[in-house]
Amino acid sequence: MKNIGIAFTGGGTGGHINPLLAVAEETKKVFSSLPDVNLKMCYFGNPGAFSSEFGKLEIEIVPVINVKFRRYFSLENVLDILKTPFALIVAFWKVFWKMPDILFSKGGPGALPVVLAAYFFRVPIFIHESDSIPGMTNSISAGFAKRIAVSFTKALEFFDEKKTALVGNPIRPFLLEKEGDLDQTKAKKVMGFDPNLPLILVLGGSQGAVRINDFMLDNAKEFVSRYQVLHQTGTANFDAFKTELAVATKNFIAEERNRYKIIDFFRGDLKETLIASNLIISRAGSNSIFEIAYFKKPSILIPLKEAARNHQYYNAYEYAKRGGCLVIEEDNLKPSIFFSQLNTILSDKNKYQSMIEKIGDFAKPQAAAIIAKEIARMVVGS
Repeated sequence: MKNIGIAFTGGGTGGHINPLLAVAEETKKVFSSLPDVNLKMCYFGNPGAFSSEFGKLEIEIVPVINVKFRRYFSLENVLDILKTPFALIVAFWKVFWKMPDILFSKGGPGALPVVLAAYFFRVPIFIHESDSIPGMTNSISAGFAKRIAVSFTKALEFFDEKKTALVGNPIRPFLLEKEGDLDQTKAKKVMGFDPNLPLILVLGGSQGAVRINDFMLDNAKEFVSRYQVLHQTGTANFDAFKTELAVATKNFIAEERNRYKIIDFFRGDLKETLIASNLIISRAGSNSIFEIAYFKKPSILIPLKEAARNHQYYNAYEYAKRGGCLVIEEDNLKPSIFFSQLNTILSDKNKYQSMIEKIGDFAKPQAAAIIAKEIARMVVGS
């Protein structure tokens, strides 16, 4: 029986963790089919709210010190510079004791010291970049990596073409599972919505989106006069939004109030929600874009202005080239512009269907499986 150790690193938000977990799950499947292999997986990082997800996959959590590398001025940079030597010592020590056969990195806070330690001990490194513009950690890690996978075509410009492949963004496996005969009409009924009225799903990422939340509150009447809304506010924003929504809708008739439902954060019910929706309003994080594309839902993307290296802006426009979404930048997030676009999409059946068709195969649902197979190839050969 051969012992094989697979290590993962990368974190900060669901944008890093969810694709990493998707790859880990597929990796487990690949190695389970290999004879005489005893697979052990570990994660170097601090998963926060995702700890239980690592536990389900029997992935040992090995805590490290998070340091974030920023390309902009911030007083936090000083603190992280002071933390870096300690983070490196911890990473070197823990990688030495685990000594995995390969390290898969998603980048983000805490990942670079682990990458450097793995490189020092000659552990093969495989990185994945979710965004169209690489973050600083992956930009540096690329020089130490044997293989690089990217989600967007634009990201190919930033890496060595000899070791880089366009594979897409790993999608959480539960979203890829077939849902029997559940269609949009049935999904709406299950969730308590009118199957005959368009349902707009609002996503702000795992952290929520305050400016999108404010826009929705200010224009709640316009939304519910013609549509239904299911709005993910973000866990930290939920209580405040619930209170403000009650005030904003107090003079609405009961039917209109019932058309606007909120949730803090989607968990196991996200797939049913995506099936039920007619159109999605979202930030332009890579996870959101690829999940929207997989379910072939027309969308309006509102990139976060403060995203590192403005990557959400480039993500949004890279996806928009397909024609399956519209992009409205925050400076242009005005009711007249927004509702003109929204109403056109949902009232013009030909335009709506055309957007669905143009999404095509953008999602690349096999991304996690492709990466897992490459991890196995790098460890045990073809």
